[in-house]
Amino acid sequence: MIRPRVFRLFPFAAALLLAGLAACQPAAAAREVVRLPAPAVDAAPSTAHDEVAVFAGGCFWGIEAVFERVKGVRQVTAGYSGGAAGTAHYDAVSDGDTGHAESVQVEFDPSRISYGKLLQVFFSVALNPTELNRQGPDRGTQYRSVIFYGNDEQKKIATDYIAQLTAAKAFAAPIVTQVVPLKAFYPAEAYHQHYYDQHPRNPYIVINDAPKVAHLQRLFPELYQASL
Repeated sequence: MIRPRVFRLFPFAAALLLAGLAACQPAAAAREVVRLPAPAVDAAPSTAHDEVAVFAGGCFWGIEAVFERVKGVRQVTAGYSGGAAGTAHYDAVSDGDTGHAESVQVEFDPSRISYGKLLQVFFSVALNPTELNRQGPDRGTQYRSVIFYGNDEQKKIATDYIAQLTAAKAFAAPIVTQVVPLKAFYPAEAYHQHYYDQHPRNPYIVINDAPKVAHLQRLFPELYQASL
């Protein structure tokens, strides 16, 4: 099994290989990136306490990098959701049979940004929600697209938003993002945290994740911040 993200030697050769992999993706991967409409159903602003959202959509490096640059987000943690605690580590998850998806936990201030607005960013720039069990060069159930909801309100906002985007034909293919209850979130190993900022020249980051951050800055300038 080829894991195209793990290149520690020969970065030039790695870049060529990753570019070739990206070029071989189907047309769905090359969709036009646009700012999608905001959710018609959303949570009201609240000053009671910070809240948590958990999303999955391919490699957690890129999803983490996007949400770390959204105003109102307090902290983003890369990790695993969907499987058991005993298999919540990279070597096991990479085999694709643990039930886990590479995920991010987003802690946010609901007085500054809503759960629905996070979903708008997620679907607009963080992933291609029409790709099943993959994102770009990464293949396997661990790279599936998932919204792990923490309560009934999050479930309703997420399911209604997917229905809204589907009715509007926002994507050329069906949205395959799952909406499932969050049972647990397990932080990933320390070397995965803030990987985008720690390794900006990594070929995978340059090819696959830097464009996501650029799309965020271009499409959501009012939300963009340089970093947490």
